[in-house]
Amino acid sequence: MIELLAERFNYIIVIILMMTGLYAVVATGNLVKRLVGLSLFQTSVFLLYITIGKVSGGQPPILPEYSESYGGSNAGETAMAAASPAAEAAEGAVSQGEALQNTAEAIYSNPLPHVLILTAIVVGVATLAVGLALVVRIRETYGTIEDEALNQADYAAENARRSA
Repeated sequence: MIELLAERFNYIIVIILMMTGLYAVVATGNLVKRLVGLSLFQTSVFLLYITIGKVSGGQPPILPEYSESYGGSNAGETAMAAASPAAEAAEGAVSQGEALQNTAEAIYSNPLPHVLILTAIVVGVATLAVGLALVVRIRETYGTIEDEALNQADYAAENARRSA
């Protein structure tokens, strides 16, 4: 049982963070606390995707023999040199699958989940900034950021408008 928990430790942390963030969004009446809960929920989703995207024993998808020469003025030459082992392996191959098997000596990690999470972090920070700006404007207008007081102020303004 302990081994199972140790193997799934990341998922347990993700679930705890997710439920804490969801509780903060649903149970609190303070708008800032709701935004903190939303941010915590987003962070748990980021951790989930990063955990899922991890490949055991995976290496970055950079060919080791060309890792020092990437970039700079010889980028085109490096790309052609990197493609030549694959072309050589494919020449004598019977099928395309055999050619891929000949060139795949190492397990590579897929960088796409990490790139998508970086984009999601930027979007999350922007969303949090807009939410905090709205909370500041609500505070200036109503004088409070508590949900109950905001609802009462809206009902009072609506009733005053209807009776006038």
